[in-house]
Amino acid sequence: MADTYYFCLKHKSVEGPEGCKAIDRLGPYGSRQEAERALQTAEERNAAWDNDPAWNDDPPQ
Repeated sequence: MADTYYFCLKHKSVEGPEGCKAIDRLGPYGSRQEAERALQTAEERNAAWDNDPAWNDDPPQ
């Protein structure tokens, strides 16, 4: 079985499957390095979605 990693939002650290509750973490990730940049990945994805014209339903200003 492949290793699985999560980023714990409560402790701001990478942990394995036996870590904190799912509500307190992001993942799963396939490597420790991916889990370490979980917050940056989420920020990048949020920015991409905010600027995607197919999903932007904000009224014109």
